[in-house]
Amino acid sequence: MDTKFPTIPTYRTEKATGTLPQTTQGVLFTISGRVRLIDIIGEVTTQIGAGANNAKLISNPTVGADVDICAQLDIDGDVVGTMYSITGTLADAMIATTSGAFRSQVSAVTLAAGTLDLYCSASKTGSVKWTVVYQPIDSTAKIV
Repeated sequence: MDTKFPTIPTYRTEKATGTLPQTTQGVLFTISGRVRLIDIIGEVTTQIGAGANNAKLISNPTVGADVDICAQLDIDGDVVGTMYSITGTLADAMIATTSGAFRSQVSAVTLAAGTLDLYCSASKTGSVKWTVVYQPIDSTAKIV
């Protein structure tokens, strides 16, 4: 083992299923310190209401300006079991699949202290549960 660059532990945090933000930005997770977001996965638990509803994930730092960590995806009518993820390239749209498998996030995204939010452009019914996999950069950093 290289003692100059010790292995960084990886953690997972889950958010119980929750309703969608209604034409606004809503907090999914709170971040203390700086972290590397390795993967984020959403799973629809109650079908999303019909009609256009562009959704995206946003880093909302305590200091500084919001940053979209993916481009918008229309989640119109997505059924129970639909899975959401991102590539890690900020310009790429969030990915949705109803298949039993999908590719994990290709690139890690560094997030500052603050919140990780979900934005929805419309007021629609539906619920999604979320899971994040991350590595702390700062010694006391975490996502809750």
